[in-house]
Amino acid sequence: MSLIDQLRKDSETALRSGDILKTETLRGLLAALHNREIELRGEAEITEEEVIGVLGKEAKKRKEAGQIYTAAGRPELANKEAKELDIIKSYLPPELTADEVEAIVKRATDGGLTDFGRVMGAVMKEVAGRAEAGTVKEIVKKILESENRK
Repeated sequence: MSLIDQLRKDSETALRSGDILKTETLRGLLAALHNREIELRGEAEITEEEVIGVLGKEAKKRKEAGQIYTAAGRPELANKEAKELDIIKSYLPPELTADEVEAIVKRATDGGLTDFGRVMGAVMKEVAGRAEAGTVKEIVKKILESENRK
């Protein structure tokens, strides 16, 4: 079963069980996926990688909104965003640890890449939705700086 089919099925189940938050969250995800399908219309079918990318973007939105609500003194809204984030994360592949990302970056640099942009591109393609870009950026910078010092 594809991830989109799983989201649709879980949305129906949440609706039947009366879980309003999960129903709304899954409907929002399905709407975001539908919008992505419209963007790709005629070019290609939406792939599992595309689905994971859209879910990752939605997760990032929830995380940022939660931080903004916390800073604004709105803990009830921050809590809602955190719950939505947990729902979204349950559909995403597990995140990579910093050590795992570091190993991927080292493999890319051992392969001859020394340019920051090329290393980032290669690593982000490999981690696709399993690590945040900011984390990857920090690790790439650290490793490239340490290799330049040698």
